[in-house]
Amino acid sequence: MHDPDTLDDYSWPVCVTPNCNRQLWVAEATRWACRPCEDKTTARITELPALFRQLDTTAALMKGASRINGGGSGSRTAPIPPRLDVLNLVGPGGVAARLSAIEDSWRAVLGWTVAPWRGNPAEAVPGLATFLANNLLWACSSYGEVGQDIDDLRRLHAECTALVNDERRPGRVQIGNCPVRVGDRVCWTPLTATAASHRVRCGGCGTRWETLGEWRELRARQETVLAEAAGVAA
Repeated sequence: MHDPDTLDDYSWPVCVTPNCNRQLWVAEATRWACRPCEDKTTARITELPALFRQLDTTAALMKGASRINGGGSGSRTAPIPPRLDVLNLVGPGGVAARLSAIEDSWRAVLGWTVAPWRGNPAEAVPGLATFLANNLLWACSSYGEVGQDIDDLRRLHAECTALVNDERRPGRVQIGNCPVRVGDRVCWTPLTATAASHRVRCGGCGTRWETLGEWRELRARQETVLAEAAGVAA
């Protein structure tokens, strides 16, 4: 698979997994993906069924839950809205479908018949994971497209793990415009902040505000610029 036409064309084989590209060991020279990538992928595949069960339980509770209000009257609030990001993974087009697509491509290369669908996603995921784990060594050794599949499995595992751990990226809010003067004009680039950091940086002029005092100064300078603009307009 790595045979060059001439010695001048030869370059040492590397792992085909995106963002790896590590030179293969001598003992790996006939492989497409390196053993570290295989080992990490095996661990991810093994963990996916348990991650799916946790997500499936969370989705079911959020989709059908309703709460009794605190007043004791027995009336019910509206159902809690479902987490669409969770439902997208546990539903028909989620984890099970993405694993099934990889299995189908491997079976096609091996010349095996396409496996019948294994029931609902909760029933299918364990069987899909078992197939992929059992045939990963073959894929790393003999399937030239395995690098993309390894990367797909990495991203799927990361998505599931983030949702199980409720790792939501904090949103950004607008906090006005940059009041710093650059030459004869005010920068006035829109500024945003996030609850995850007390630092604000202007993408236009590069000015930073990091402390409580600097935040107060920022607000005061914004108000000054707005007041000057209002005075000119009047």
